[in-house]
Amino acid sequence: MSSALTDLFPFPIVQAPMAGGVSVPHLAQAVSEAGGLGFLAAGYKTADGMYQEIKQLRGLTTKPFGVNLFMPQPEYADRAAVDVYAHQLAGEAAWYDTELGDPDSGRDDGYEAKLAVLLDNPVPVASFHFGVPSSDVLESLRRAGTFTLVTATTPDEALAVERAGADAVIAQGVEAGGHQGTHRDNPETDGTGIGLLSLIAQIREAVGLPIVAAGGIMRGSQIAAALAAGASAAQLGTAFLATPESGATALHKQALTNPLFARTELTRAFSGRPARGLVNRFLREHGPYAPAAYPEVHHLTSPLRKKAASSGDPQGLALWAGQGHRMARELPAGQLVEVLAAELDAARTALSAKGEIR
Repeated sequence: MSSALTDLFPFPIVQAPMAGGVSVPHLAQAVSEAGGLGFLAAGYKTADGMYQEIKQLRGLTTKPFGVNLFMPQPEYADRAAVDVYAHQLAGEAAWYDTELGDPDSGRDDGYEAKLAVLLDNPVPVASFHFGVPSSDVLESLRRAGTFTLVTATTPDEALAVERAGADAVIAQGVEAGGHQGTHRDNPETDGTGIGLLSLIAQIREAVGLPIVAAGGIMRGSQIAAALAAGASAAQLGTAFLATPESGATALHKQALTNPLFARTELTRAFSGRPARGLVNRFLREHGPYAPAAYPEVHHLTSPLRKKAASSGDPQGLALWAGQGHRMARELPAGQLVEVLAAELDAARTALSAKGEIR
């Protein structure tokens, strides 16, 4: 199964699907054309919006690519806590001269409709975040010729992925930017995430699935370390966020290496689910009080984030970024794949020369 995935692309480099308009077709095309695996992010899009992006990407390249879906979320949010948070954000709404969003704008992200599209128009690879699809869904995708991956942040989650019948597991370390793909959002586990190399080793001992390593990877030498630890490929998000093909705002791209934003934190401030971003004013002021309520908080803060972006204020944006953000390089995506592959080859050669790998 490992070769079934890596045979799809020459280099063990996967461009992470970054929702919110970052992982656009031109980015996925550039990565896939250069020998990696480009990904589209269906999160926060309609089923038709996802289909149109797939159609556009197919017009740009014949190379394999992937599409990522968010799993529907159970209703467990404390509505009173959401109301309290909305009251706290009233000052932000006044500052940005906008209204807060409707926290009840939907919680399944159009999951069933998107699945129907992927079954009618199969793509080479599909991945899932925030939970595990049913065995029936995974089997249906397999019959359609789609290779399936599911994110796991612990060995137990990896076991659930294996039991459901996915083809591979994405081991997401705590270093990763954006949302942690935990299967269940339990506030009691906040701050207990596992580092990537340790997670790869634990998942490798727990399951027999191929592993795609994700979390803070910015250089080819880090890819080499992940492969040496037992992964079959590495997934990079923040590294591709800074590329010209990325759909991220200029504010977001610039913030990655701006000394004003020196570190990252996991926060619920913008979405109600733990996600790693650059520490800015909004995160500092509201992170400690944000409830465990996804996607309610995501919908609530959406107009604020949009207004901050349109007004050029990075202090009100969700500046998702992994721990390696200061190592971001403003290279074209295809060139970045080539540089990473060269760095990976050099790292492997150096290790082999030392007799550390065979």
